[in-house]
Amino acid sequence: QVQLVESGGGSVQAGGSLRLSCAGSGYTYNNYCMAWFRQAPGKEREGVAHIYTGDGTTYIADSVKGRFTISRDYAKNTLYLQMNNLRPEDTAMYYCAADRAYCTGGACCARRSGAMYRYWGQGTQVTVSS
Repeated sequence: QVQLVESGGGSVQAGGSLRLSCAGSGYTYNNYCMAWFRQAPGKEREGVAHIYTGDGTTYIADSVKGRFTISRDYAKNTLYLQMNNLRPEDTAMYYCAADRAYCTGGACCARRSGAMYRYWGQGTQVTVSS
C-alpha cells in the first residue's frame, strides 16, 4: 500500500525559506511521476513542481520558478520541495502526490492534473506573512 507523509510546513515571514518533505513507502521509485500541489482557501488546486523519477527531470510552474526546487532522495524514499523567497501568495496547504508514470520526463508529469494521481499525502500548511 502506497503511503505518503508530508512534513516541514510552518509559518514564515515573506522572503524566508522552508523545505517540505514527503516520505514515501509501499512502492518503488522507478517510473513514477511525483509532484507537489498546493491549494489555498477559495482557490483551485495548483501543481507547482513535478519530477519524473526515472531520470530525475523536473518541471516547475511559472508561478514559483526560480524560487522553488523539487528533488528526491532515493535512499530515503523522500521527496523534497525547497521553497525560497516565499511570498504571502504562497500561503496554502501543500500536498505531495505520486503515481506510476505513463510517459517520461518532468514536463510529461506536469501535464498530469491532480485528478490523475491516486496517491496523496495528508498535506502540510505553509503560511507566509508580509
